[in-house]
Amino acid sequence: MARTLAFEELKHMTVVELRQIASGMPHDTLKGHTQMNKEHLLKAICDALKIDMHAHHEVVGVNKADIKAQIRQMKKQREQLIETGDRDDLHMIRRRIHHLKRELHKATV
Repeated sequence: MARTLAFEELKHMTVVELRQIASGMPHDTLKGHTQMNKEHLLKAICDALKIDMHAHHEVVGVNKADIKAQIRQMKKQREQLIETGDRDDLHMIRRRIHHLKRELHKATV
């Protein structure tokens, strides 16, 4: 029995390699695999092998819920500052929101 393939491995394969994999699999979604392009072939193989095509990301090392709550609170403050026209504080809030979003992005694996 062949080893189990992950979506990331399949995604980086060529069409020729995917067609070779599909040729050895008797599944209805793979009928006509020789005529499929990479996108359709990848979807059909994932369906046949019951592989999730969505790449899951998770945040590691920071508390995502707390950071998102801070961002929501700062967005409310930002709206108030837009109404009052306080440009200096508005700039500081926007930079802080940007910093928090970057912190989340960096912690995403």
